[in-house]
Amino acid sequence: MNWDETTDDPAAERLVAASADGEDQAVEAALRPKDLDEFIGQEKVREQLDLVLRAARARGATADHVLLSGAPGLGKTTLSMIIAAEMEAPIRITSGPAIQHAGDLAAILSSLQEGEVLFLDEIHRMSRPAEEMLYMAMEDFRVDVIVGKGPGATAIPLELPPFTLVGATTRAGLLPPPLRDRFGFTAHMEFYEPAELRRVIHRSAGLLDVEIDPDGAAEIAGRSRGTPRIANRLLRRVRDYAQVKADGVITRDIAAAALAVYEVDARGLDRLDRAVLQALLKLFGGGPVGLSTLAVAVGEERETVEEVAEPFLVREGLLARTPRGRIGTPAAWAHLGLTPPTRAASGNGQGDLFGA
Repeated sequence: MNWDETTDDPAAERLVAASADGEDQAVEAALRPKDLDEFIGQEKVREQLDLVLRAARARGATADHVLLSGAPGLGKTTLSMIIAAEMEAPIRITSGPAIQHAGDLAAILSSLQEGEVLFLDEIHRMSRPAEEMLYMAMEDFRVDVIVGKGPGATAIPLELPPFTLVGATTRAGLLPPPLRDRFGFTAHMEFYEPAELRRVIHRSAGLLDVEIDPDGAAEIAGRSRGTPRIANRLLRRVRDYAQVKADGVITRDIAAAALAVYEVDARGLDRLDRAVLQALLKLFGGGPVGLSTLAVAVGEERETVEEVAEPFLVREGLLARTPRGRIGTPAAWAHLGLTPPTRAASGNGQGDLFGA
């Protein structure tokens, strides 16, 4: 129901990846809410954004520039489209990595219509020259186009029609302050609560013509990592299982059996997540262990473990990063049904971590 853009993420093939591939994007287009009333979750952001848009419409003015930050899959792209719909304006979609030169940005800005919404995904990955051009465009609706080179170069001012820039980023800390300060409204997207995800799943099931009971929706929601995109992806896989192995109705037992086939456990961990935890706990006694050593133990690249598996494990309180290395928490031992080693058994003082 609420989604974002495709990324070249090493997690792209995982069922619980927050990024979207081509298939996801095609399905998401049909499931996206069309206005703020349909959008589920993010209550504070919706309330604040509704005030901004209503006020702009009442003044007959273009809406302020909007910055949306948060993890992938939480609804930044969807909100940008809703902003355009609420303002009855066309939307232009591009991304930071696609704008490598100031000329690329100038070409986009110069072709905008008055009031148009420009959605710039992963805005923190835009090149520095384009970023500096964007400062003037956002503030004064003007850009200076440089013609020629060297001493003979000339700056030609180009007036722009008023427009609304909607920037989206998964790493707001990488945005320079001058760019952040030019946004009139900034919102951070939070992870969803299970009750909100159940509403997302019921809505999507209705649009996909899938019969699902409340317990089935709750089972899927509990494994969705607080992310609507993942909830919708799991719903589609459970739907397939229910159609092939059952009568097409998604119940709690059907959902649990289907997700067991896809190796997504009750807390939303998949094969990679469990492999990291098992290596950390079984091979290294719960740590501390270095990232490179842990990556070798699970047969993955260091970056994959650090950027794909660890963020969710840390957020769930199953793994901790320390100056000495990664350690497994008591919750990790409990989740895998293992007993933490004592000081004498571990031989490395690991027992101190758990009060043993």
